[in-house]
Amino acid sequence: NLLVPTCIHWSCDDVANWIEEIGFPQYRLCFTTNLIDGRKFILINASNLPKLGITDFDHILFIAASVRDSLGIEKPYWNRSIADPASSPMGSFLDIKSRTGPTIDKLTYSQFIRGVY
Repeated sequence: NLLVPTCIHWSCDDVANWIEEIGFPQYRLCFTTNLIDGRKFILINASNLPKLGITDFDHILFIAASVRDSLGIEKPYWNRSIADPASSPMGSFLDIKSRTGPTIDKLTYSQFIRGVY
């Protein structure tokens, strides 16, 4: 599990602290009001930041890139072929970990890679 980003285990306060640390303290309330914890943090991207109340386009781009950096995932390629896999193995694992439930809670990256879940 060394490859799995620790941010998936963050509390709402941890995420709010992160947004302040990257230079956007004005958005702390956007994240706490919407109860964005580590699991929901996985789902943050440029298209859903306005739903949280973040509407400055430059801020959206920077925050979305910072989320991807924190998660260790690549920027989506706009010209990707439909024949390509949906995302990297880590991206697919994080999509699953964004859900809740006892099975998902216990799922490790190595189990996911082996298909044991």
